[in-house]
Amino acid sequence: MRWIHRGSLIECDHDGRVVNVASQRWVTIGGAPVLVDADPQGKAILGCPNFGPTIKPCLRTLRVTAGYSSWLRVDGQRVVLSNLDGLTDGSPPGLVHYTVRDPSQSFVEADA
Repeated sequence: MRWIHRGSLIECDHDGRVVNVASQRWVTIGGAPVLVDADPQGKAILGCPNFGPTIKPCLRTLRVTAGYSSWLRVDGQRVVLSNLDGLTDGSPPGLVHYTVRDPSQSFVEADA
């Protein structure tokens, strides 16, 4: 699994793009800060095409359900890995996930 950083592509199941924000700045990959524990949660999702009269587009990420390293940490916070998975606030509720589509780097990897 690859380490995930601010430039990695994370999207909802409908191809809306998650806005990555890194809470730490001192560990980087290619100049982009690595994402750590809770960075993927509560982030905006842009361009989700899933909308209609009774359909809610994905607007925010919810809690991460998988994708944190069990042993790699930056300043005490778990590193986010490319097996990242969590739910969004879009419809149908409790069924729409966000995942890493492209880690956007090929040199730093780790086991979970």
